[in-house]
Amino acid sequence: MGQTILLVDDALYMRTVLKKILAAQGFDILEAANGAEAVASCLENNPDLVLMDITMPEMDGIAATKAICEAAPDAKIVICSALGQQQMVVEATTAGASDYITKPFQPDEVLAAVQRNLAA
Repeated sequence: MGQTILLVDDALYMRTVLKKILAAQGFDILEAANGAEAVASCLENNPDLVLMDITMPEMDGIAATKAICEAAPDAKIVICSALGQQQMVVEATTAGASDYITKPFQPDEVLAAVQRNLAA
């Protein structure tokens, strides 16, 4: 497949879970532990899709989404939120995110969101 997905989450465990799901489907995986790393990685590597956590230290997912979309308007960003973060999901969508998935992740939901956004 050769498509690259950037996983952005301050929790290594969450990145590992997502990496397992997506690498098994043949995606190339990049990782970032916070929004600032995500912005730098997007500018450097231009991934096909970004899975972005909302709540992170240094730079949160909303600020990172805004920065990435300003630099790369065609960026495809899927927000990963915990249940109960609806207001933040709305803010992230306003900032440029195209979709969201909720934690805890179900592998089929993750793959459906990835396929839906890569096809868009």
